[in-house]
Amino acid sequence: MWFKNLQIYRLPAPWAYTPEQLEAALAPHSFVPASSNELLRQGWDRPRPNGGLVHVVNKQMLILLGTEKKLLPSTVINQVAKARAAEMEEAQGFAPGKKAMKELKERVADELLPRAFTIRSNVWTWIDPVNGWLVVDAASPAKADEVIKLLLKAVDRMPLESLRVQRSPVGVMTEWLQADDAPAGFTVDMDTELRATGESKAAVRYVRHTLEADEVRRHIAAGKQCTRLAMTWDSKISFVLTESLAIKGVKPLDVIAEKESSTRNDEERFDGDFMLMTGELSKLLADVVEALGGEAKA
Repeated sequence: MWFKNLQIYRLPAPWAYTPEQLEAALAPHSFVPASSNELLRQGWDRPRPNGGLVHVVNKQMLILLGTEKKLLPSTVINQVAKARAAEMEEAQGFAPGKKAMKELKERVADELLPRAFTIRSNVWTWIDPVNGWLVVDAASPAKADEVIKLLLKAVDRMPLESLRVQRSPVGVMTEWLQADDAPAGFTVDMDTELRATGESKAAVRYVRHTLEADEVRRHIAAGKQCTRLAMTWDSKISFVLTESLAIKGVKPLDVIAEKESSTRNDEERFDGDFMLMTGELSKLLADVVEALGGEAKA
C-alpha cells in the first residue's frame, strides 16, 4: 500500500502514546454501519480484517476512518415533492403554501432515505511515534481536517500541530526554478504551476512539459511565483510539492517497486509494503523540511 496524498502534521518525537492506549481511545468512536434512516455515519474501522483499530508494524501505526453516506440529491426530493404537491392541488383545489411545501419535502426525504444508495469511503492515517509524524492520505485539507477533528475528539489532549517550516514553500520553489537547480537529493520534474500574486491572478501550468529555464525565468520576472512543483526524491519517489506544504501525487518508482513484498500471503505483503512505505516517506519528509530551511519552532 502507498499513500497518494500527504497532509502532514507534527507530534512530539518520540510520542509516548502506545498502540494500546490509542486503541482504547478510538474504541468508543468505532465505525457502525448507518441505519436505514441515517444520511451519514463515520467512525474508526479496522485497517485489516479481524485486526484491531490500530494496526502496528515496526512501531508505525495505521488507523482508518470509515464513512458511509447516503446519496439523496435535492433534485430528486424536489421532483417527487413537486409531483405530490400537484396531486394535493388537484384534490383540494389550491396549491400547498410555503410552510406546507417545506413539510412535504421533509416527509419525502424521510420516505426516500431508506432506499437511497450508500457510498462507502475510507481515509487512512499513518502515525510515526518515533519521528513524530502524523500523515493523512487526503487530497484536500478539508478532508484531512475532518479526520483530525474526529481524532482529537477521541484522543484527549493530543499534542498535534500543523507542520511549519522556516521558509515559504512558494518562495523556495520559485528560487529553485529561477536558479534551475534543485536541492541535494531532489530533481525537478516536468509539472509545475506559476501564478501571479497581483490582482490579475494570471497563471501558467506545465503538464508533462520540459521546463525551459529561460522561459520560466521570464514568467518569474513578470511577477509569477511557483505554487506547485513536481519533483523526484533520491530517484525513489516522485511527488508534487504544493504551496500549502502538502505532498500530492506520491508515486514509488521502479527502484522501490522491486523491493515491495512478493509473498503470496496478503497480510505479510500488506505489512511489508507498509513498513517499506513508512521507512521511505519518513526520510522524504525529513529531507523536504530540510530543503525548506528546517522546522519553524514556536
